[in-house]
Amino acid sequence: MTDLTSFDGSAPETPILRRSLHDETVARLRDMIIDGRLAPGDRVNEGDVGRRLGVSRTPMREALKTLAAEGLIENVPGRGAVVRAFTRHDVFDMLEALKIIEQEAGRLACARASDADIASLRAVHDRMMELYAVRSRLNYFKLNQDIHSGFARISGNATLLWAHESIQARMKRIRFVGNGSEDKWAAAVAEHEEMIVALEAHDGDALAEVIGRHIDRTWLRVQDALPERAPAAPAEEPLAS
Repeated sequence: MTDLTSFDGSAPETPILRRSLHDETVARLRDMIIDGRLAPGDRVNEGDVGRRLGVSRTPMREALKTLAAEGLIENVPGRGAVVRAFTRHDVFDMLEALKIIEQEAGRLACARASDADIASLRAVHDRMMELYAVRSRLNYFKLNQDIHSGFARISGNATLLWAHESIQARMKRIRFVGNGSEDKWAAAVAEHEEMIVALEAHDGDALAEVIGRHIDRTWLRVQDALPERAPAAPAEEPLAS
């Protein structure tokens, strides 16, 4: 093994590691699902998509396993890996659970989070607003999700964070759709402005109220884009809502 001890005998620096091929492949596929390049119900052809991303079948298969664990991909007999299509009932249930979790996370964050924790989340919010100003939608969305997860992260409750992340992973495409028009996006941004102000004031009730209102309106923003039932087969016409 190579000795990384420096010439003066001090402890070695930690090597800077490149992002792994697996992580990069997962991230690229996740983005393709979020922004609709891979639509709900689409079969993910390992060879074709792999060539687009410049990776072989092995990292593609491993990435699809990770996204299946997140709930974004499902393995369908006879079809293989398919982008999961959520029904209105699925999404309503997940949003109902997220509302309860995020509201409690907000209350706990206001009571427990340090000034440094809150300043860190404010910095993410400010960067998100910069991306909103230039309408960088996908990058905006990623920071938006970081903020929602951030409330759970700074709540001081690791189990609550775990529960939030497990549901949030499945909701990425749906919440992205919720900002599909300029007026819907602007309304969501205004609600986020209220959230950060309430957090900085350590006002747990105010933060819980705006989080609840935000998620209720997310449902109104996305419900018309969702099918009543999952399609029975890929060749069928979309079911009328």
